[in-house]
Amino acid sequence: MALFRRREPLHERLAREGGLSPAATPLDPRPGWQETGIHGIHRPREWDATVTADAPDIEGDTVRFVALPDGTLLVEDGPDDSLEPLAAAVGQAVGAPYRARAARQGESLWAVQARRIEVLELPAGTEGDAIDLTHTDDGSTLSVDDARVFGSLPRLEERGAREGRDYTVHAERLDGNLWEVSAAAL
Repeated sequence: MALFRRREPLHERLAREGGLSPAATPLDPRPGWQETGIHGIHRPREWDATVTADAPDIEGDTVRFVALPDGTLLVEDGPDDSLEPLAAAVGQAVGAPYRARAARQGESLWAVQARRIEVLELPAGTEGDAIDLTHTDDGSTLSVDDARVFGSLPRLEERGAREGRDYTVHAERLDGNLWEVSAAAL
């Protein structure tokens, strides 16, 4: 049996004798800025511009459209009314081509969000509505509407090559021979 054995640690005994009760759980030493909603990685920006426009003559409450490089508007969802007031408001912030969506905010006020897109013209007779091209050291793979096909599309290969040696290109038909294209390095 030890002579100087303590049954309770000194800091606890002093706290008890001083009238303090030890904390049941230790305090969190992390800074307070880690509260919910502030920590982590922010979402990437989805839209390049958000604007408002006065357009009382448009029917409905929502519309989605694409502005082609020549200024032509393709309505994807919503009324086929003249969307010129919406396109004019977006045109001050984002040049064509772009993809946009708009929602009515009041009697005649619309909020419009737009994102720049890349448009390529592919040869007449190009099949399908969606094309995927992947190029790696092992070769190229071309898919049209999720079905693998033989052949090549030089315009898509040229576009992909600007990303680097290994790349992927996705194209979706907009209208006729015009396709919305996105490319990324692998």
